[in-house]
Amino acid sequence: MKLRHKFHFAPAAALPALLLVAGCTVGPDFKKPPAPDVSAYTSAPVAATSSTPNVSAGEAQRFLERSDIPGDWWALFHSQPLNDLIERSLKANPDIKAAQAALIVARENVLAQRGAYYPSVTAGLSGTRAKSSGNLSPVTNTNALNYSLYTPEVSVSFVPDVFGLNRRTVESLQAQAQQARFALAATYITLSSNVAAAAIEEASLRAQIDATHELITINTGMLEVLRTQFAKGYVSRLDVAAQEAQLAQVVAALPPLLKQLAQQRDLLVVLAGGFPNQDPPEKFELANLQLPQELPVSVPSLLVEHRPDVRQAEENLHSASAQIGIAIANRLPSFMLTADAGSMAKVFGQLFTGSTGFWDVTAGVAQPVFEGGTLLHRERAAKAAYDQAAEQYRGTVLTAFQNVADTLNALQQDADALKAAAAAKDAAWVTLELARKQYQTGYANYLALLNAEQAYQQALINLVQAQANRYADTAALFQALGGGWWNRADIP
Repeated sequence: MKLRHKFHFAPAAALPALLLVAGCTVGPDFKKPPAPDVSAYTSAPVAATSSTPNVSAGEAQRFLERSDIPGDWWALFHSQPLNDLIERSLKANPDIKAAQAALIVARENVLAQRGAYYPSVTAGLSGTRAKSSGNLSPVTNTNALNYSLYTPEVSVSFVPDVFGLNRRTVESLQAQAQQARFALAATYITLSSNVAAAAIEEASLRAQIDATHELITINTGMLEVLRTQFAKGYVSRLDVAAQEAQLAQVVAALPPLLKQLAQQRDLLVVLAGGFPNQDPPEKFELANLQLPQELPVSVPSLLVEHRPDVRQAEENLHSASAQIGIAIANRLPSFMLTADAGSMAKVFGQLFTGSTGFWDVTAGVAQPVFEGGTLLHRERAAKAAYDQAAEQYRGTVLTAFQNVADTLNALQQDADALKAAAAAKDAAWVTLELARKQYQTGYANYLALLNAEQAYQQALINLVQAQANRYADTAALFQALGGGWWNRADIP
């Protein structure tokens, strides 16, 4: 390998000088937006909710400010079926797997772009068999017209990042990789919240179906009484027909509820990564859920750190900032260093001997002179895109705070609504019992009994829905606060 000492060429000294110059990075340096100067989520202080004794989901809820959100917040409902279903969904849902793959794509793009920091080296070997014209000077020094040439060669090219074009490109791709990371976190939160909401809705539907069956039993019993009385001549056929219509109305409310329940079951199995014909083993009842009585509420300044959608908007702003630097760098000179070294011989065995070596070094610079305004307008577009991303970030932050405020207010009103619904249900039941007794003893007409039945029917359904609302809005609060994804080990 005698060729090695032949390639110590002086022009290589230009490379360190250019590398020293490669410290300038044009364009703005990204600055993380400050957290909003907000001390509370709602205009009025958040107090503990009211309680409704002896009613499922009637417990008072206290808000623990400055508390962290657990990564498995759904465990606070103390439902093992819910825990199992959510954990199974987080492992099998295709949206999760797609988000994980998207994160890998983004990270690999960053690593691929980082390769531009290093020289590009290409090695090649070529062999040529040729015959030159006798009317021209022979190509070889032996004057032979027929000859072979063997040429092993190494080519090195390097583009010094003088103005930070590659660094800004890597910066933009890193921000996009962070967007993919927070998109994965958002997918986790959305999926777990959707599963919890679907499970609560299933429990609500089952309770409404049970209530409807109870109403059918009540109305069927009343119809039998009326038919007996009609047979004895105590009531008219009109009273019997009215009760038949009332029973038919209650029975007609059952199929839509059963349809919704079947659809919720289909939704749950699909969220868990299965097909609708695979009925999930878990079944949910409101009585098997416990309402979390202590709700952690993080401080407002941390919401922008905890909400994945806000972090995605922030990284989008970061990427847009780097794009400005890319657009500016594209208008500045670019430099190129290339070097070739190798050996050329007529006989393969003579490669790398005394006089067969060759090398060359080239340094070049290119400056855009006229592009028809393309580069200028791209720079302006990049700056406008940054302004757009900044406003989108602000809008996302405002929406995040609105979500929390709406949910906190909803929890307050849900507790009061449950108290009112429970009182209305108790009153309607008393009214129905009194109307039934008065009707049987002849002190009230059938219209009063019918009105009492309808009032109790509506009050019973309202109570079930009020109970479900407390569970659903509690789950929504955890989602609005970020879902505790930062406390999970399965999110990078």
